[in-house]
Amino acid sequence: MDIMEAIRSRHSVRKFDNRALEKKDADILTQEVELCNKESGFHFQLITDEPEAFQAGKPSYGQFTGCRNYLAIIGPKEREEDAGYYGERIVLKAQGLGINSCWVALTYKRGKAQGEMNVDEKLYMVIALGYGLSNGTAHKGKSIEKVSDYKEGDPEWYKRGLEAAILAPTALNQQKFRFTRNGDKVSARVSGWGFNTRVDLGIVKYHFELGSEKGPDIWE
Repeated sequence: MDIMEAIRSRHSVRKFDNRALEKKDADILTQEVELCNKESGFHFQLITDEPEAFQAGKPSYGQFTGCRNYLAIIGPKEREEDAGYYGERIVLKAQGLGINSCWVALTYKRGKAQGEMNVDEKLYMVIALGYGLSNGTAHKGKSIEKVSDYKEGDPEWYKRGLEAAILAPTALNQQKFRFTRNGDKVSARVSGWGFNTRVDLGIVKYHFELGSEKGPDIWE
C-alpha cells in the first residue's frame, strides 16, 4: 500500500495473534529503524518475540493480549517531538507490511521492557507491533477547521496536510494541536494541556508532511 493508504488504514490494535514477526517483515522494519536512528540520533530498538512487557499468553494486561513484539522508543532526553515524528514513521512502515500497532505509554510493564539505554537517554514509551486479530476501529476526530485556521480558498496542499494530520494517533484521541499557515509556511503547536502532547505533535507533523507532500521545510 502507498503511504496515504497506510495512514487511512492504520488504527490502534491491542489484540494480537501471539506470534513473532516474520523474518522478512522484521528485517524490513529493522532497516527502517536504523535509518531513523541515523537521521534522528535516537536509539529506537525493535524487540521481537518477547512476551514479558505485555505478558503475552496471559488473559489480559492493560487490555493487551498476545503482544510479543514492540518498538522501544529510546533516545536523548527532552526530545518528545522527535520521538513521535520518527516513531510514527516506523509505524506507517509497519502498516504497509500488514503489521498492526498501538502507541503505549502506560499499559505495559515498563520494568520488563527490553532495550539498551545509555546514561543520557530515556525510554519514552513503546509501540506494540504484531499481526492483529482485527485491523482496529477508526475513532471520530475533529474537523480540520477545529484544529487549524483553514478556510475555503486555502491551498489544496494545506487541506490535504490537515486531513492527514487529523488521522494521526494521539493519546486518548485528544488531538491537542493547532496549525496555522503564513503563505507557504506552516506552524504547528500544542493546544491546551494534555497527556504526551509533545509526542503527539511530532506524530501529527509527520502526517502533515506526508499529506501535503511538502516535507520538513514547510515549518515556520
